[in-house]
Amino acid sequence: MRTESSILFGLRICGAVVCGLIGWSLGDVISVYFPPPLTNYVIAHVITMTALGLIGALLFPLAFGKPLTQLYHRIASLSASQIIASFMGLGAGLLLAALLAFPLARLPEPFGPVLPFLAAVGFGTLGLGIMSLRYRELFQILNIKLPASRPEESPIPMREPLLLDTSVIIDGRIADVSNTGFLRGELIVPRFVLNELQFVADSADAMRRARGRRGLEVLKRLQKESPWPVRIVDNDPPDAQRVDEKLIMLAKQWNCPIVTNDYNLNKVASLQGVTVLNINELANAVKTVVLPGESLHLQIIQPGREAGQGVGYLEDGTMVVVEEGLAYLDRSIEVSVTKVLQTAAGRMIFAKPLPAGRETVGTSPATSESRIPSNYR
Repeated sequence: MRTESSILFGLRICGAVVCGLIGWSLGDVISVYFPPPLTNYVIAHVITMTALGLIGALLFPLAFGKPLTQLYHRIASLSASQIIASFMGLGAGLLLAALLAFPLARLPEPFGPVLPFLAAVGFGTLGLGIMSLRYRELFQILNIKLPASRPEESPIPMREPLLLDTSVIIDGRIADVSNTGFLRGELIVPRFVLNELQFVADSADAMRRARGRRGLEVLKRLQKESPWPVRIVDNDPPDAQRVDEKLIMLAKQWNCPIVTNDYNLNKVASLQGVTVLNINELANAVKTVVLPGESLHLQIIQPGREAGQGVGYLEDGTMVVVEEGLAYLDRSIEVSVTKVLQTAAGRMIFAKPLPAGRETVGTSPATSESRIPSNYR
C-alpha cells in the first residue's frame, strides 16, 4: 500500500544518511592509517560514504520495515482517547522514575549509572500499559467525559482490509451489504480492477457496457455511503497477468480476504489458502428456509428442462421446479415441496402441484372447523 511504500522509502533515506555518516568517519580512519600519497583524502571519504550509504539504504527497510509497519497499523487503529491516555500513562511513569532517579543514582557502581535508566524504561512501559488497558475506568473515576466513538475511533481495532473483485462491484449488492455493517474493514479496489471496470464500460456490446457503467456507479456509491473507507491502490503484481491471479497475490501479500461473486476465483483462491467472502453464499445463507412437505403459492412462468416440468421463482429469486407444472403455465397455483437441493450456485426447490382442497404443513391457516372430519362434527 501507499503507506507501507512511504515507510520503506523513509527507511531507505535514513539508512543512507546514517550509514553514509559512518562511512565518512571511516574515511577519516583510512586516511590516518593510509596517509597521502597512498590514498587520496577526498576519494577515500567519498568511496566509504557511498558504499556504506548504499548498504544502509538496502538493510534498513529489511531490518525495520515490518516492525514500523505493524506499529503504524497499531497506532492507526487506536482512537484519540486511547492515544491521549497512553501519553498520560507514559508521562506518569516517567515522572515516577524521575523521582526515584536521584536515590538510585547514589547507589554504588554498577547499579548507580544503570538503575535510573532501567527505572525510566520500566515505569514508562508500566504506565503506558495500564492506561491503554484501563483508561475508560480511570477516566470515569476522574469524571472525564470521552468523546463519542466513531467507526475509526472504536475501541475494537479495525479489521484487515477487504479486496473487492470486479464481479462483486458490478453485481451491486456489496453496497447494501456494506451499509448494513456486516463488512468491517477498509474496502480496497486495486487499480487493475478499476481498469477492468472501465474496459467493460467502454465495450461495444450494449449489455457489457451497461454492466460496466453500473459497476462504476456502485463504486461511486460505496465511496459516498460506506461506513468504512474505500481506497483505490496502485499495487500491481508484476508476476501475474490475469486479474484473478493479481488479486490472489495481493491477498496473500496483505493477508486479507477477497470479496467476490466469481465461482472460479472462489475455488482457486480457497485452494491457495486465501479467505474468500462470496456475496452469493451470503445471500443463500439468509434465504427463507423451506422444508419438504411445506406448500407454496407460486406462479409458473416458463417450461422446465424435463418434459412436463414448469418453473417458478420465489421472491428472493430461488428457482422452484414443479413436476407436471407445465399444464399450469402463466397461472398461480399451490405446490407442495418435495425436495430441497443446495448447490454451489444456490438453492433449488423441487415441488409438485397441490390437489385442490388438500393442505399440507405450512399452508395458510384454516379454520378449526375445516380441520375436523365431517363424521365428528
